[in-house]
Amino acid sequence: MPDTEPVDPAQATARLASSVREAGALALSMFRTPLRTWTKGESSPVCEADIAVDRLLHERLTGEGSGIAWLSEESADDPARLGARYVWIVDPIDGTRAYLAGLPDWAVSAALVDHGRPIAACLYAPVTEEFFSASAGGGAMCNGRAIAATTGTSLEGARIAGPRRWLERLAGVAPPFIAMPRVRSLALRLARVAQGAFDVAIAGVDSHDWDLAAADLLVHEAGGALTPADGGAVTYNRPVPRHGMLVAAGRDRHATIIELLRDERLAF
Repeated sequence: MPDTEPVDPAQATARLASSVREAGALALSMFRTPLRTWTKGESSPVCEADIAVDRLLHERLTGEGSGIAWLSEESADDPARLGARYVWIVDPIDGTRAYLAGLPDWAVSAALVDHGRPIAACLYAPVTEEFFSASAGGGAMCNGRAIAATTGTSLEGARIAGPRRWLERLAGVAPPFIAMPRVRSLALRLARVAQGAFDVAIAGVDSHDWDLAAADLLVHEAGGALTPADGGAVTYNRPVPRHGMLVAAGRDRHATIIELLRDERLAF
């Protein structure tokens, strides 16, 4: 798919789906086995499964003449991506800490971005056997069935997921809500909004493109919104692929929580 030729979102999603399923199967085959691990940056864990899955996805999704650039958590960043219209954005194992601890809340996350916005996405949680997919204009699905974010505007009784300290601050100004159990994969936490399992999900500061791009499309195609706390748009494939606080919810409830976040007492 040369960069000069338009990419059909549905075709890209189908291609992505087969690759992500294969990647998930590889990750699952290495799950709860002895693995070589190390740390990158200050405290981010990496294991040989991350690298193996990254390599597999790179081989399946890129190739000579594809014209599609690559951005992955586990690959060296190539500045050439900044000049490309299309970019694969990948997190081989989102939730590596959960993966290494033998917990189920990790996922393979991948999306195709066109001019900074996702048009095809797949998110696979192999342990719970949940396969999410979305294409721009084509809706969002989980295991082949259409999914939708919850409707309504009220935060009272809403199921809200996010970092504990953020939820504690929010509880001081919001109507009583239900704080949901922690989901270690950020992509999977946001996907819970797309499938209606959570009403709201909050991402703290310093999330990255690979944490977000696939879940972003899932949420939007499911009738929700994922934006910064000021309500603006999320743009991918920037020189620094890092983001501030983000909020996901059904569109009407999203407007309610964005307005609430303007409360000076929150001081986010």
